[in-house]
Amino acid sequence: MLECQPRQAGLDIWRVWAKLGFLRKTEFLYGCFMELTIIILNWNAAIDTINCVKKIAGWKQLKPRILVVDNASADDSVEAIRQACPEVELICNSENLGFTGGTNRGISIALRLSNAPILLLNNDAFIHEADMARLLTTLQENEQIGFIGPLLFEAEQPDKLISAGGRNPIKHHYTRVLDLKPGKVLRPVDYVSGTVILIRAEIFQTVGYLDEDYFFSTELADLCMRARKAGYLSVIDTRARAYHQVSRSSGLRDTLYVYYIIRNRFIFIRNSSYKLKSPFYIFWSCYSLLLFLKLRLAGQPDTAQAVRLGLIDGLRRRFGGQNERVLAACSGMISANSRRQV
Repeated sequence: MLECQPRQAGLDIWRVWAKLGFLRKTEFLYGCFMELTIIILNWNAAIDTINCVKKIAGWKQLKPRILVVDNASADDSVEAIRQACPEVELICNSENLGFTGGTNRGISIALRLSNAPILLLNNDAFIHEADMARLLTTLQENEQIGFIGPLLFEAEQPDKLISAGGRNPIKHHYTRVLDLKPGKVLRPVDYVSGTVILIRAEIFQTVGYLDEDYFFSTELADLCMRARKAGYLSVIDTRARAYHQVSRSSGLRDTLYVYYIIRNRFIFIRNSSYKLKSPFYIFWSCYSLLLFLKLRLAGQPDTAQAVRLGLIDGLRRRFGGQNERVLAACSGMISANSRRQV
């Protein structure tokens, strides 16, 4: 694979030629300056991962390096991906390291290979080549931008916007930005969703990797917060679009997703630079307790249990991966509730 490390002077020359009309815009966009590494995580979802890789392989001009990190899948994912996608670099973890640990391993290997921008891409999401080129160009043209993402739409309903960036998770109950009022094409946000996010490689050398205490969810908000202190911006380029197949990852949204969202707010409070943190601890503790009671009364014992565990673990600082424990506790609540209804 051709690896280019463009100097700014060389890039400026190409820009001048493009402005003078000697170089077509598409040739500038797809030149060797468009080096890219894509990291895709897999956990018992080989079909999604293979489909994701195949879409990228269909790109005509951009030829990114693709790293697939398998998080100790219990099925035949590794062999299926190896056979269907021989072009990818497959990294196999001996245990499930979560989104944070799995991604960090991919990032570490990517940085050893080059200083190319890194795209984190969910295996149930996709972005077209022209939109990817747009993000790369915007990142190259704005040195202050550390993170950039597209508008994110639901794949099953392509006109349904599901995210235009994120807001501070301890200042907002609903963190997704859905406001698209007319304005600048580049919209500063508190953070960019990890579903599709392009990151300048130097970010990891400057502020470090993802905090593995999170395991899953809120880790990108934390990384963007740390980078902002170092002078980097997080933005959404409203000219670019990507799509997320939300239904593909909906199976655990009532338990594990809820648990990590509740618990990880407490990690974010701990890591934040706010001098007075106690008001945030009190507010989110009360919120979680009330949500637990509401879900119990609504006949959703499994989700209520996930909230309860998230609150307890957040306050007791029981962090990292808790998948098996949470799923066992939540399934136990479902079984008990079923017995009471018989």
